[in-house]
Order: sequence, then C-alpha cells, then structure tokens
Amino acid sequence: MKLLSIIFILLISANELQASRVILPDSSSQITDTSIDYSRLAIVGGATAVGITYGFILQKNLWWKGEKTSFYFNFDRDWKYAIGADKLGHFFFPYMVAGVYSQALEWAQMDSVSALWWGAGLGLAHQTFVEIRDGFSKDNGSGYLGFSWGDMSANILGTAYPLLQQRSPFLRNFTVKVSYYPSDQYNAGAKNVIFDDYESTYHWLSINVQNILPQSVAQYYPAWINLAIGHSVKGLDGFGGGHHELFVGIDWNLEGVPIEGKLWKTIAKTLGYYHFPAPAVKIYPNVVWYGLRF
Repeated sequence: MKLLSIIFILLISANELQASRVILPDSSSQITDTSIDYSRLAIVGGATAVGITYGFILQKNLWWKGEKTSFYFNFDRDWKYAIGADKLGHFFFPYMVAGVYSQALEWAQMDSVSALWWGAGLGLAHQTFVEIRDGFSKDNGSGYLGFSWGDMSANILGTAYPLLQQRSPFLRNFTVKVSYYPSDQYNAGAKNVIFDDYESTYHWLSINVQNILPQSVAQYYPAWINLAIGHSVKGLDGFGGGHHELFVGIDWNLEGVPIEGKLWKTIAKTLGYYHFPAPAVKIYPNVVWYGLRF
C-alpha cells in the first residue's frame, strides 16, 4: 500500500505522461522515441526499492516470522482456508502493479508497450518471489503457507490480463477493482491489517456499459457509471467452512467523468483500481439492498 502511495504522488506531480513521438521522413508511420528520462526513471526506481523493502518487512512480520523449512507444496488446504477468495487477490495484485507502473514508466518517457511489459514483469517477479518464500515457510496452522500452484496460476493470469487488454479494446471494458469494509473478525482483532482479512476484502468486475451498448443507445448513457459484479466471503474457519457472497451494483468510472487534462486522467486511472462506495444488492446467499456498498 505504501508503494502505491509513493507512486501515486509521483504520478499526480507529473505534467506529461506520454512519450514523445517522431515521424520518419520516409514513412507515414509513427514510432516511439526511445529516449528515456533517466532522472525520472531513477525516481521511479528509488520509490520501487523503498516500497518493495517495506512490503517484504511487512510480509515477514505478517506471514514469514515462523520457522523455516525445506521447500514444499501446499496441496492440503490451499483451496480450503479462504475457499478460493485468496486467488482473486493473487490475480488483482500483479494486474494493479502492471497498470500503476506502466503509468510511472510512461512518466519517465518509456513507450506505452514497453512500460506495460516492464510493469507486468515487476508484478509477476514480486509474486513469484513471495510464492517461493512461502514454500520455505513452515505452516503454523493457518493453511496458507507452502508453494501454491493455485496462487501462482492466479498470479500469471493477473499479469497476463492487462497485456491482453492492451491488444484487445473489448477487454478494456472489463476492469478489476478492490474495496475493503471491516468484517466482524477484523473488528474483533483477529487480523492486524485489513488487507490480510478475506472477509473484509471485496473484489469487483467493473463493466463499461457505455462502450458495450449500441451507439444509438450509448450516446444517452452516462460514461461515468459502470455495472459492477462483486464477491466476498464470510464465516471462514480455515478448513473449508464459510460461504461466498455475490453482489450486483454500480461502479463509478472516474475516467468517464467529463474533466479534461492529463493530471485528472492520471488521477482517475490510478484511483480506478479501487471500488468506491456505490449502491448495490447482494444476490447470494440472500438478497440485501444497500444504499452504499463499501
């Protein structure tokens, strides 16, 4: 989280986010200028080093403070302790890192394609290290330590998705977001940090309705309102107990707000990974209407 805050500050302070373009005299096509602003790249690299260091210290205190062991795989409780909700988190993190870092690297005047690949690579490298480190950590009864092929698969899919979105305009209409709302177990002190509590975590698929509607209808639909499908879990016992929750609601598409300027577009895209409170209805396992669902 601190890493994202640092990068966010860097991004909103930028005046230009796009690399310069050069037109070849003997060609009508454009190519990206490969000149990189190394002073800005150094700022991004320094912020990354600070963020990664802080993140590993936090992870060590939360998950890796127990006894080390020989490398092993988690086949026993991998899909039980959070009934699969953890896989959504493993998908979301590299997906978000790729998007945030692509903006930071574009600020350093790297071309957009390379920036996204580097951002995706950083996210996958981080998650791979974490997974291997889990494989050398003795489980203390929580059920989530040990190398997980399920987690690693979700990491790879989360890394690949923004790369696919770059190639497919249709997939850009489907973005993944996260939100948090304190659960009963978090309020009872069962977790030290809210993002370590699956019952407090909500993942959302935000669908850009305006882009999908026929043009004759889309012109009347507000670009800043998306459809949202949400998921969370409750009643976890670590051994397969608990249940899923599904929601349908709206999501605020900040990039669709009619405000011009690169600064706002950068802010909107960066904040766009979080689902802000909006009307929703829980459709499973029971029906509950919310004026605002966090």
